[in-house]
Amino acid sequence: MRQNPERRTALTDAAITVLAREGARGLTYRAVDVEADVPPGTTSNYFRNRDQLLGEVGVRVQERLSAPAEVMANPQAESPSHDRVGVLLGELMGRLTGHREPYLALLELRLEATRRPDLSAALTKTVREGIDMSVDWHVAAGMPGGRAEVLLMYLALTGLTVERLTLPEVLADVTDEEVIRIIVDRVLPS
Repeated sequence: MRQNPERRTALTDAAITVLAREGARGLTYRAVDVEADVPPGTTSNYFRNRDQLLGEVGVRVQERLSAPAEVMANPQAESPSHDRVGVLLGELMGRLTGHREPYLALLELRLEATRRPDLSAALTKTVREGIDMSVDWHVAAGMPGGRAEVLLMYLALTGLTVERLTLPEVLADVTDEEVIRIIVDRVLPS
């Protein structure tokens, strides 16, 4: 297997694009090669099988959807408050809906994971690590609420994101800011 990390990342990013655009059935080595504009056979030289490719796509999706490193590096950069949580959730929604491909690819991966136990295990691990990191950051920042509240906000934003990316007209009469304000007000202790 080839080891060039930059090429591997480029191939994984191309796979995210293919997965978001074509779905899991359209994700082939050839499609990734074409999307990445590399010679035929390149993807198969980097990923020994489809499961490995899907697993690494799951990890890369989480990387692309994560908060910027400077935010994560200093959880106490700003004083904790309900308003700060709302701002952070708004920034997250902006990342999720402003960069559709990674989240749509994640939805495809989740569906594929229902049929592939190894992918399910790998994706569960990756997503759980992301949630744990968010909870740890939230607590370290001294934000109101704890693990249960972060999980509830995660679940609410997941639902909102699915609506915005798949059937945006369902919630056309309400803004993300309004929904986020309701989530923060209802989930976090006063």
